Amino acid sequence: MAPTGETRTSLPIPQVAENGRVSHAIFRVARLHRMLAGQLLRQAGLHPGQEQVMMHLWDCGPQRQAALCGVLDSDSPTMTRTVQRLERAGFVRRSPDPTDGRATIIEATAASQALRREVERVWRELEEATLGDMDDDQQAETLRVLSLVECNLATRTHRPVPGQDGSAGPA
Repeated sequence: MAPTGETRTSLPIPQVAENGRVSHAIFRVARLHRMLAGQLLRQAGLHPGQEQVMMHLWDCGPQRQAALCGVLDSDSPTMTRTVQRLERAGFVRRSPDPTDGRATIIEATAASQALRREVERVWRELEEATLGDMDDDQQAETLRVLSLVECNLATRTHRPVPGQDGSAGPA
């Protein structure tokens, strides 16, 4: 058991990170969250990140590949590989943009609807594992603090601040 005042962590906090304990905690949590998400997504036949592309297509409809890169903060080669894998699996279809022959339109296929149910199940399971036995107040406080952290980082990286560009803002 950790001594009084100390918190147990999945990784030891290196001396060099002593002045960045919150950042190190975020790193540890993000690492574990991504690890579990990857395990759950593999059960659905996806790799992490592919579900984000599909979620965006399901919510917004057909998109230019370049727009997907912008929304999901991905570089073009990575998005191309992601879309190719999703296309080989039958979840998306690529077609030339009728207004710009240089652009490609990506759309979810009818076959992806079964995948959608699997992704919803995965996210539900990930949420349950993440929250554990937190009560409603703890969940609300977690969302509030994470929203503040997101806003701080968005400002520092010159990204749109959530809530100021029409996206979800602090809870």
